[in-house]
Amino acid sequence: MRRILVTGGAGFIGSNFVQHLVKTTDATVTVLDKMTYAANREAIDALPSDRVSLVVGDIADAEAVDPLVADHDAVVHFAAESHNDNSLSDPSPFVHTNLIGTFTLLEAVRRHDTRFHHVSTDEVYGDLELDDPARFTEATPYNPSSPYSSTKAGSDLLVRAWVRSFGVQATLSNCSNNYGPYQHVEKFIPRQITNVLDGRRPKLYGQGLNVRDWIHTEDHSSAVRTILENGKIGETYLIGADGEKNNREVIETILELMGQPADAYDLVTDRPGHDMRYAIDSTKLRTELGWAPQFTDFRAGLEATIAWYRDNDAWWRPKKEAVESKYAEAGQ
Repeated sequence: MRRILVTGGAGFIGSNFVQHLVKTTDATVTVLDKMTYAANREAIDALPSDRVSLVVGDIADAEAVDPLVADHDAVVHFAAESHNDNSLSDPSPFVHTNLIGTFTLLEAVRRHDTRFHHVSTDEVYGDLELDDPARFTEATPYNPSSPYSSTKAGSDLLVRAWVRSFGVQATLSNCSNNYGPYQHVEKFIPRQITNVLDGRRPKLYGQGLNVRDWIHTEDHSSAVRTILENGKIGETYLIGADGEKNNREVIETILELMGQPADAYDLVTDRPGHDMRYAIDSTKLRTELGWAPQFTDFRAGLEATIAWYRDNDAWWRPKKEAVESKYAEAGQ
């Protein structure tokens, strides 16, 4: 797989994957990205131009997608509308990109017999109780709770059906919550970091007891590359790094690492349908494909992430005011 098409490769997780490919393989990469508000050219601009190119386009546009798929050995599909809060205020872009876009890509890889890897989320499984010792596995039934997670669940099912019905050469992965550089300031960790940098008090939904299973985006990238290279066609692999933390723990660690009192945050009205706990069992990926996370110290990873946002003020600041205005309108 010398020529790889990465959809959504100018977004947070996708751009980190493109950087990972450049560092760890000799593949040439084409990024197909609609360049919505969540994308940023700077995340890939510094990469060598003979290895990485950008095509601005919509994955739901069959005329744009087909020739690109025909010219590549593999497609890694990161492109998605992904912010839960936005899906609650307007679900339509999520249906367009996550469902119609995935369908369009599947039809193209079907025509050209191109290897396809579909990147998804653990949110398709719904949530777990805080006192439940269970974790999500590949056999966990789907139970999505938001327009975002339901459209991602639908896209997963489309991929599985195209594998079974049409023989598409596809694998799937469902990953826990990512953190790291280049994440949009609307997301939980970068929002709190940039609030502190701006002298604002961080905000915490409800009582902050919701648990997320955090993974550094570099570990997600290495897992996806492992599945792309060695995964069994038609199989799903869960990606996680045993990083369960509740939101209160995360925000208090951020404040401590940034020299602030641990209680210097405000509680705000909880998000509708807010899932309580996500937890990933990545045994299959680790035992069958030999993958293991490298960033296992969450505190150290968080400290490095804080440093990145502190050092890259010019990258996130133009987005900050619009994000905070939107949250303020919602009382959050």
